[in-house]
Amino acid sequence: MANQAMNHIEHDHEHDHEHEHDDDEHDHAHAHSALDELVTVRDLIRYATSQFNRNGLFFGHGTDNAFDEAVYLVLHTLHLPLDTLEPFMDACIPYEERAEVLEIIERRANDRIPSAYLTGEAWLGDFRFHVDERVIVPRSFCFELLRDGLSPWIQEPATVTRALDLCTGSGCLAILLAHYFPNAEVDAIDLSEDALAVAQQNVAEYGLEDIVRLIRSDVFDTLKDEKYDLILSNPPYVTEESMHELPEEYLHEPAMALAGGADGMDIVRRILSGARRHLNPGGVLIVEVGHNRELVEAAFPNLEFVWLTNASEEEKVFLLREDQLPQ
Repeated sequence: MANQAMNHIEHDHEHDHEHEHDDDEHDHAHAHSALDELVTVRDLIRYATSQFNRNGLFFGHGTDNAFDEAVYLVLHTLHLPLDTLEPFMDACIPYEERAEVLEIIERRANDRIPSAYLTGEAWLGDFRFHVDERVIVPRSFCFELLRDGLSPWIQEPATVTRALDLCTGSGCLAILLAHYFPNAEVDAIDLSEDALAVAQQNVAEYGLEDIVRLIRSDVFDTLKDEKYDLILSNPPYVTEESMHELPEEYLHEPAMALAGGADGMDIVRRILSGARRHLNPGGVLIVEVGHNRELVEAAFPNLEFVWLTNASEEEKVFLLREDQLPQ
């Protein structure tokens, strides 16, 4: 009986190998037919859009639909301008370039890797940042608020001489602070040495080494008596429950940049308890908390949060003045 069972298992194993071999051949044949048949930019974008929809991808890292994602990946891989599609739609693409595009499409569709990690870049408006899997992909709601100079809460951007970006990740918000507040010296804090290495690269690319100072710290721990006119933070705020339900795309990002503990408030609590010590009189604290407004207000019933809206009218960012914060 044992021999019969072993023979049966071995036969099944061989059968599985035959299936794997068939699957490999099928994938190989599919790739070759796609390479032969998808000739133009239009063909490649159509194919990518179909693949992304067919595989039920999640879009939360720069685009919000399969077509825009397809356009971005195809144009980027072909080294074409990202804002100019029409003249190239019917251009015939050489075989080697087609193979390169199809490989990127397959990695996005099958491995669910965020596009930013496939291209090594992310954009906030016209600002380009280097990113890889050491940092989360920049997607901050604070960007739109900064573009307006945080008016009316900061009446004159030139008066901000010191600013802090807490939990800086790729350094994107620190770089934006330096841009929109031209007189400010900017400190950028993160606990992750990996993240700070990516931030260093971005700071250097923008030539801001003398303006943006990168500091390794667990929230305010190493800051001593430093004080700022503006503290901005996009901290980890995903609840424990939500961490277990994240789309696969987010699992490629560093968990420490997302996870905010049971109610998502672990780091936010530390920011609120320590911020006043590091703000100048009249200074402001601005913190992004995603969809957690109710959790924030439940955790701090005595604070009078101002909720800021952006173009999408979503209240994901709160503001508190220095004199409103706990002592």
